[in-house]
Amino acid sequence: MAFGLATSLSAVGSAANAAVPGPAVCELVEGELTIYDLPAGSSVILCGAVGRVVTHDGTGVTVPEPGMAVTIDMLTTDGASHGFTVEVGTDGTVSYDLGDAVIDASTDGNDRPGSASPDPATGVPAEPDTIVEPTDTAEGAEVADVDAAAAPSACSDGAYSTADRKEYGTYTWYVGDGGMPGGLSRDNAKWAFMDAINNITDSYNNCGYSDTVGAKQNYLADTSREAGINNSGRCTGQDELSVWDAGDLKNGVVATTCSYTWAMPGVKNDLREADVRFNTHDYDFTNKPTSSCSNKYDIRSVGTHEAGHVFGLGHVGSGHSNLTMYTNLFTCKTIARTLGKGDVLALRSIYEEEQ
Repeated sequence: MAFGLATSLSAVGSAANAAVPGPAVCELVEGELTIYDLPAGSSVILCGAVGRVVTHDGTGVTVPEPGMAVTIDMLTTDGASHGFTVEVGTDGTVSYDLGDAVIDASTDGNDRPGSASPDPATGVPAEPDTIVEPTDTAEGAEVADVDAAAAPSACSDGAYSTADRKEYGTYTWYVGDGGMPGGLSRDNAKWAFMDAINNITDSYNNCGYSDTVGAKQNYLADTSREAGINNSGRCTGQDELSVWDAGDLKNGVVATTCSYTWAMPGVKNDLREADVRFNTHDYDFTNKPTSSCSNKYDIRSVGTHEAGHVFGLGHVGSGHSNLTMYTNLFTCKTIARTLGKGDVLALRSIYEEEQ
């Protein structure tokens, strides 16, 4: 990359990259960019960066238009937290959140209406669908929702993190085309996804916490559109539809959420769109883990975790394995369907309604 004027890259060493004066002229390298090719403080307008892919830590997002932000969150098999946010100010200045930024605490923003919803039946160029054979034929009782002994119980662990994101209105979503996790039909997948999302919006828990969370969701329809997430771990851009589907992701990644928000300085950003994809190319899923389950991820546990990201929850790491937002969901377990103390507190910090 050649800059007309030199610029410091020191800002990218921190998670929350404040805007710094960018170069007067810049020329970007061809192909994908890194956060060092497009450092914080650069102008995406001057650099012609809108629509380009910028990468970090094995993930990538398409640079949004001014006034927008995009976040990628990955659920991985090794429990490592992969993801970051690119935000573009209304003046075109880019900044990054690489994981431990100071997040806007105020939730007093407003829902900003998007453009007219596109026709969900209109297809867009997409990767070939992953065909999933119907494998969810488990018989017998579902496994019990049991805490892992090596960590604090779900109802005593108050750890949580939140992102700079809130759905101020209603999250409206679609079921995409192609094979579904566990070989479910699209209709059965819809109900599994809906149950998972409702676990978040209803703050479903076994800890005795009442539901004071005002988050809302609404399933709209099936669509021929697909989640804008590819098998290289990239958010490929928004299309105004929030799509839940399944397909090919990077090996080691169980599921991914790409969230797009209106940038709102001083308050949490307003969710505009969030796509979710399950990795059925590399992993097996089931909607009913039983005692005979082997190496299959529970659809509704994974879905509840991803819905947490949609509604602004971040990961919690080592030592918090009984919480829904733990960075690693173990196979053949249903515990993440049920929120723990920290998960509920996180939602309340964003959405709690006055009683």
